[in-house]
Amino acid sequence: MLCESDPPPVVVLNAAGQSPFLLVCDHAGRAVPGSLGNMGVSDADWQRHIAWDIGALGLCERLAPLLDAMCITQVYSRLVIDCNRTPGHPTSIAPRSDGTEIVANQGLSAADKQARVDAIFTPYHQAIAAEIDRRVARSQQVVLISMHSFTPVMAGFARPWKVGLLYNRDARLARACAGILTDAGYLVGDNEPYQLSDDSDYSVPVHAEQRGLPYVELEIRQDEIAGADGQAAWAALLARVLREAVTAVMA
Repeated sequence: MLCESDPPPVVVLNAAGQSPFLLVCDHAGRAVPGSLGNMGVSDADWQRHIAWDIGALGLCERLAPLLDAMCITQVYSRLVIDCNRTPGHPTSIAPRSDGTEIVANQGLSAADKQARVDAIFTPYHQAIAAEIDRRVARSQQVVLISMHSFTPVMAGFARPWKVGLLYNRDARLARACAGILTDAGYLVGDNEPYQLSDDSDYSVPVHAEQRGLPYVELEIRQDEIAGADGQAAWAALLARVLREAVTAVMA
């Protein structure tokens, strides 16, 4: 699937980070294997939220050092394979996304799909699992922070929240973060604009909930972090919020 000229599927930011926080960013990049060309997708659509989580990588680049945290990022576009979906899920390799036909994802054989899983999905999640294993082996606390961003308007609905806090079975850290952000005057989405579940998500259920780790999935509205200034402001805010929330939850 990948050749020597293609980038590796995983990039680690702030690899020497020593804090309990482990950031993961499933939709950080929008690279495409050379063998897939432009996937039949227009240049304009490659700029849209369907290709990646706009602003999420820049936010992670700023937040990781503030938290002294390692961040594991996924380089390839979610249009190639969505690394926050279980392989075989209908949106794992989506034939259509928010009104755009993804030509290269249509009529794929089982072997074609498995090649993307093997080349991109599996190495990314192996990297996350291996880092958690290393920390557990040395009895280091792990707090998983799954970083995402969301488009301000979807299906004609203007989403009012600047930040969404997602959780599944364990709401402790999400609710602690929500309280701090609400007190600071932010309109917070409680499992909005998406609801985290075993079916809709992969990273949190597998890497956090199956291991009993504290976690929160953060969704920042993309107009808030599209530029460097917004990314810096949100990184400073989230560094404070996450530290305070973990202290409250772990007390």
